[in-house]
Amino acid sequence: MAVAVISRATTEAVDPEERIGFWEEYNRKALVGLSCTSYSERGLLARQTNFQVDGVRLAEIAGNAHVVERTPKVAKTAPKDSVFATLLVKGEAVFLHERGCLAVNAGELVLYDTRQPYLFGFSSDMRQILVDIPRELFARTCLAGSVPAPMHFGRGSAREGTLLSTLRALLDGLLAPQRHTPVPGSGDNRPGGADAIMDLIRLLALDRAGGGAGATGLLSQLIIAEDYIERHLHDPCLTAGRVASVMGISVRHLSRVFESAQTTPSRYILQRRLLKARHQLADPACRDLTIADIAYRWGFSSQAHFARVFRAQFGQTPSETRAATI
Repeated sequence: MAVAVISRATTEAVDPEERIGFWEEYNRKALVGLSCTSYSERGLLARQTNFQVDGVRLAEIAGNAHVVERTPKVAKTAPKDSVFATLLVKGEAVFLHERGCLAVNAGELVLYDTRQPYLFGFSSDMRQILVDIPRELFARTCLAGSVPAPMHFGRGSAREGTLLSTLRALLDGLLAPQRHTPVPGSGDNRPGGADAIMDLIRLLALDRAGGGAGATGLLSQLIIAEDYIERHLHDPCLTAGRVASVMGISVRHLSRVFESAQTTPSRYILQRRLLKARHQLADPACRDLTIADIAYRWGFSSQAHFARVFRAQFGQTPSETRAATI
């Protein structure tokens, strides 16, 4: 998996009267043609980074309150044949299109065709991560044809919420090293990349289009399972059976999912807990925590069991690991 920064831009160093023109021109070249309006007394304050992740383009955009619009004229004069999946990370927005208006909150995603006119208005400081999918790729891997109307995700089923939270964790994990701001759980050789992004978007689109949950591939199931495990490592009741139940699959099938990672669900849970515990044992900021505190924090109900499996994994006891960092 390769994540590369293609370009970066910010309006902060631009004369306030020239910011709109600068932003429109940058987006026309780097992402999509649009017109922009700012109602802030400070003018448009925005920054954007464009990434290439394997075969998929990503854009991370942040700014103050503003409106971007892809008018019919702009869509005609600056064609763009893509499907955008926009995850709003911070703020509130409205998405206006030919068939209606969507209210979008942080944590929700909008899927839309760039050939169709739209308006995206942000009422306060915002941040979004945008996945730019060539329409031919979207039709081949997600849904045949185009997106007939914008799809809004985030207020549906529990499964939809799980897919969205997994997608956000994946995107944050991919982009964090480029921001120089590590995200917990990133950099641990967990699967990711363009295939995983596309799998999750495909699942969301298929569920909305009535394609059913049965189309879930092993890679996307692994991503979903790992994300759920990561968020529940502290729970001593976390088991392979519980993960399988949440995902709506059998424990036997979950074991098949983890074969691609050359481990088992139970072993993976144990290894993640041990890695988290070892990190805290070696962290001077956690010196006030006892070994028992750390063991219980990461789901071990017995300190003796924790010490035994820790030594088997790392070749030294928790006490020796802590002493080595003093």
